[in-house]
Amino acid sequence: MVSIAAGAYSRSPPTPKTRTEHGSLATTFGPGVLPIAIDVMSGDYEPREYLAGALRALADDPQLQALLVGEPQLIGAALAPLPAAVRARAEVVAATQVVGMDEKPREAIRRKKDSSMRVAVDQVHAGRAAACVSAGNTGALTAIAHFVLKTVPGVERAAIISAIPAAHGHTQMLDLGANTKATPEQLRQFAAMGAIVARDVYGVSSPRIGLLNIGEEDMKGHEVVQAAHTLLGTSGLNYVGFVEGDDIFSGDVDVVVTDGFTGNVALKTMEGVAGLIADRLRQEFKMSLLASLAGLIARPVLRRAAAGLDPRRYNGACMVGLSGIVVKSHGRADGVAFARAIGTAALAVRRGLISHIAQALQAEGAVN
Repeated sequence: MVSIAAGAYSRSPPTPKTRTEHGSLATTFGPGVLPIAIDVMSGDYEPREYLAGALRALADDPQLQALLVGEPQLIGAALAPLPAAVRARAEVVAATQVVGMDEKPREAIRRKKDSSMRVAVDQVHAGRAAACVSAGNTGALTAIAHFVLKTVPGVERAAIISAIPAAHGHTQMLDLGANTKATPEQLRQFAAMGAIVARDVYGVSSPRIGLLNIGEEDMKGHEVVQAAHTLLGTSGLNYVGFVEGDDIFSGDVDVVVTDGFTGNVALKTMEGVAGLIADRLRQEFKMSLLASLAGLIARPVLRRAAAGLDPRRYNGACMVGLSGIVVKSHGRADGVAFARAIGTAALAVRRGLISHIAQALQAEGAVN
């Protein structure tokens, strides 16, 4: 994890440039620079964790320009001891409010116009940032992003998509929480966008799409998934039909589509099971001297397996379907995981995710 309190200087570092009012930022970005607005105040942890992640991302990506949105004194103190080359790629964007994790989305839009979350999204809308990242309240971030950025033509609602570890590498899954309910047409749109992400961002030539259900048989499921099943069957996408929960990991599909309620429950269940297995293994290897010895012998293998399944590697879920790139980080992300979310945003920008989605939806006849 990047330290934010290492190093010392014989003279005071320059004061970081600060945005003092909406629409005024004292920095212009040069060629090859990738500006990303980072909400360092919102989430389940203290801001220092998100600041650590932002600084790690700066160290990992020499083209990254971080617009650190939040309380200027706190951010300035974190930047002060860093090398001048790093400080030169970090800007402070002032925000006087924070959206709480339990605040209602409508209240966040109405009463928190100068929150770090809102200001970060505003940077994208104003063209000062190519993307924004936040670990804050999912409902509020979804509502603010829709309100400020709007969706691309042909998309009714944006969906949260992320990579899930699977036998063949990973499966793209959406929606993971942006929409608790979805119509059949919205599920079809989610499928189209998921296919675009798998194909144009991750290089899967003909993504196989499955619709999450309680069984693979055509007669199973409620009326919404039944209607979506019919739409997808005539969509021109590489739709393979209904899939069950275990198919997310099987490698038999590249994209799994569901509503945000089901997707979020599935995601949190995966995280809980992974934690349970890790805890149980630790307990078993402490049961006896022989078990401890077995654990030492197995440690290299277990570490490789754990690294491949580490949720931090997959942190950062794009809200696809918006006119700008917004990435939702897990609220309990540590510095390593938050840096990964920032990397996800940078990848989406570099792969031209927004233009790919807009062009592909138009070409596939999704625009009415």
